[in-house]
Amino acid sequence: MRAEPGNDNRVPDVPEQLQAPGSTNKVHFHVFAVGVQNYVWNGTTWTFVGPDAVLLDSDGGTVGIHYTYGYNAAGAPIPAWESQSGSLVVGAAVTNAPSPNANSIPLLLLRAVSTEGPGIFEPTTYIQRVNTVGGRAPSTPGTTTGQRAPVAYTAEYYFYREK
Repeated sequence: MRAEPGNDNRVPDVPEQLQAPGSTNKVHFHVFAVGVQNYVWNGTTWTFVGPDAVLLDSDGGTVGIHYTYGYNAAGAPIPAWESQSGSLVVGAAVTNAPSPNANSIPLLLLRAVSTEGPGIFEPTTYIQRVNTVGGRAPSTPGTTTGQRAPVAYTAEYYFYREK
């Protein structure tokens, strides 16, 4: 699978709550992610600790990475997307919706909380995660506290900017 390049007329078909707010945002970049969602067994349940993914363009070439930038005060991972040219966007979840694909992580709408460096991610205002496949926490308990479980996933990310 390959992502299509950003196209102002190609907004993904998503539930209403996942649409970028207002009429002032438009798609400026679109990538396909291939990677893992990482979980750690805390002795009782699997805890999400963040993604590790490669971001691909429409030709299958690598354009960046998606990873955990850090953790918020509640201990939840803070997601980031970084281009090969060094631009970076850090996001915060706004809302989610179930994936239409069984056993897949939810679809997300995130807002950009900060951007760095000149490049493709600099003007980003919102991010959508759509077309998710896989990535859900394991369904069986871990065997030891601290056990890690990287779970394969794919998704598409749409990046929005102000018109």
